[in-house]
Amino acid sequence: MAAMSWPTQDELDKIRGIVSEMAGKGTEDVRVVVSPYRICPLGAHIDHQGGIVSAMTINKGILLGFVPSGNTQVALRSGQFKGEVRFRVNETQQPRHRISKGEEIKVDKSSPSPQECYWGRYAIGALYALQSRGNHLAQVFNKFHSYLQGIIGYICGSEGLDSSGLSSSAAVGVAYLLALESANNLTVSPTENIEYDRVIENEYLGLRNGILDQSAILLSSHGCLTYMNCKDHETEPQKGYKILLAFSGLRQALTSNPGYNSRVAECQEAAKILLHASGNGELEPFLCNVEPESYEAHKVKLEPNLARRAEHYFSENMRVSKGLEAWASGELRQFGQLMSASGLSSIKNYECGCEPLIQLYEVLLRAPGVFGARFSGAGFRGCCVALVDTDCVAEAAKFVREEYPKLQPVLASQLNPDTAVLICEAGDCARVI
Repeated sequence: MAAMSWPTQDELDKIRGIVSEMAGKGTEDVRVVVSPYRICPLGAHIDHQGGIVSAMTINKGILLGFVPSGNTQVALRSGQFKGEVRFRVNETQQPRHRISKGEEIKVDKSSPSPQECYWGRYAIGALYALQSRGNHLAQVFNKFHSYLQGIIGYICGSEGLDSSGLSSSAAVGVAYLLALESANNLTVSPTENIEYDRVIENEYLGLRNGILDQSAILLSSHGCLTYMNCKDHETEPQKGYKILLAFSGLRQALTSNPGYNSRVAECQEAAKILLHASGNGELEPFLCNVEPESYEAHKVKLEPNLARRAEHYFSENMRVSKGLEAWASGELRQFGQLMSASGLSSIKNYECGCEPLIQLYEVLLRAPGVFGARFSGAGFRGCCVALVDTDCVAEAAKFVREEYPKLQPVLASQLNPDTAVLICEAGDCARVI
């Protein structure tokens, strides 16, 4: 399927019509948040340790149509899930799984409750983030002795791409933040919203990820690769081929998969041992606080699984640095080789992925015109992403559509043939239109 502009006018008209009917207002009153999905060509699994990463958005993602409710009520419907979510913005929200920065992570392997699978939790999490971190809220309460108003809204994602490893959760969180801020005329910088979305995922939902996803969604520029230093929170766009997304058929929310938080905990443990060995035990246990020289000198003190996590971090940091140089020089083939090496390290050292995803990754590497490929997202579900020569992208997509079902016929049969393999372009940042 060829790439096309997103969102289309038909998509905007449809969502405006739905919200207009929900709220009893004209379509001209409906605002729409456009919150794109992201890919991470290089920098896998190191943002939560303060590493350097690269990312870009794509021309697919979340649309949230809304109007201010005029009172404290929030009423939401979804294109993907049944039911209606209702709550009030003057209700104080409490975190489900508060995790402070640097705190030791305890991995809960129990199954999530039905309440934790509730699709409205990201909207409530956005309110929690604004309440707990937003001075804007305090000013409204104190100055006007009043309240923020809620929204009436309808949210939907690009068909078939939710739970696909493209960071749909961060896109949803950012969408709710932008809608609540727009409805109340709050001026919030992208940097502040990066922190607010981190609060939603880290504190409210208990997923100990870093700032890669929300930074890419809020800071990307069309056609650019964005560089991020997750220790110093510095960003820089790198000027930008086609992006190929291939879906495995595996779906599972990261908040219900203990593997993700387990890996983060192991990285922290490795950092703690290396910092103590190098005489820097007072620093926070993140691998970004370990100098490469100290890692080389003391890595023998790590047990095998911790050694693999640390090796992935330090080698991935090096790949990102080399990859940015290759991208800036127009060396897409070299960039792709580093991207594929990132995928291999994710499998061997970070030990994420499973047979279907690994097979899909290997199929992409054999496809014509592919410069490089790796898992998209955490590697426990979803899709793989590849950078492809523009002249070969249609042939590469056809190859993947034919080869993956031979290896995973059951999973492949569950995919929509129209969206099983997608050709995308680099997108823009999240915005309200």
